[in-house]
Amino acid sequence: MVREKVGGKVAWLALALLVSGFAIGCSPSSQAKEADASDAFATVVNVEVADVVVTDFTAYIRLTGEVEALNDVVVSAEESGVIERFFLDKGEYARRGMPLAKIDDRTLRTQVQEAAAAAQLAEERFERQRKLWEEEQIGSEIAYLEAKYQAELQSARLDFLQTRLDRTVIKAPISGIFDDRYVDMGEMVAPGTQVARVVEVDQVKVTGGVPERFADVVQPGDSARINFEVIEGELGGLISYVGSTVDPRNRTFPIEVVIDNPGRVIKPKMVANLLLASRRLGNVVVIPQSAIQRTEDGYEVFVVVERDGGLIAEPRPVRLGPSYQNSTVVNEGLSVGDRLIVRGHQLVESGDRVRVVN
Repeated sequence: MVREKVGGKVAWLALALLVSGFAIGCSPSSQAKEADASDAFATVVNVEVADVVVTDFTAYIRLTGEVEALNDVVVSAEESGVIERFFLDKGEYARRGMPLAKIDDRTLRTQVQEAAAAAQLAEERFERQRKLWEEEQIGSEIAYLEAKYQAELQSARLDFLQTRLDRTVIKAPISGIFDDRYVDMGEMVAPGTQVARVVEVDQVKVTGGVPERFADVVQPGDSARINFEVIEGELGGLISYVGSTVDPRNRTFPIEVVIDNPGRVIKPKMVANLLLASRRLGNVVVIPQSAIQRTEDGYEVFVVVERDGGLIAEPRPVRLGPSYQNSTVVNEGLSVGDRLIVRGHQLVESGDRVRVVN
């Protein structure tokens, strides 16, 4: 009986110690320590941020165009005859009015001399007849008028032949490069025969087709940026012409941009890349397009905010404006001074702890 009582006391004592130990382990101080330990091992995402600021924004229209000479003129013969000589070689510069080629003029020159003599004789006869009629009242008015009109007729014939003689010299109608010739010396030409080509390339024009949806944006006088794959650097120019109709085949309207051509390194028929300013905005919030994420309700970005002594990621729904390349205007949702997450935003969710590494 004594052993049974002692054994029972020992068992009850052991049970009491076990219950008290379990209660101690579940006390509030113990739970706080476990929470601190879990916080110490919580995931922190490294992110890069950029301060939100206001700036100017310009969106561009990208086009592929082609270079054309500012003036490209094919010079034709105005008289018949044999090409006697060329005054310039291909590739040389010709000023406006400079002789390019000469047609044999021996026949016309003889006719001019004959007409000049006839005109002089008719003028002398008229002068004598005028004196007789006006001063001495000798002769008839008909004889006077016949002499007058004959002098005018011979003078006009002389002018006509002299003009034809002058046209045997084929001259440059514009200043430019004597780019090509289509006949050789000794070859017979007739009026309308193409003889030479003169190209003005100190300035060139770049032509392109603008999609019709930008019809209300592109205007004459707007600036354009132009670059070439085969030429380093970028050139600027102004839109000199905007077409009034849309090509039904590709739904574009034509434009022309005139640019200077120093050194004449830009050649007609080169391919050019054009950038036309389609929209200009001032003092707007512009962020990288890569920082924007699409959601079921629209678009959102993440910003870094301080909370409970730490940094966390907070989503912000945004309303977007125009975009160009990797830049997008934000009309609503961000304020100046916000710290926008630009890298690592794909790895965070609302309320995640973050570490700024830039």
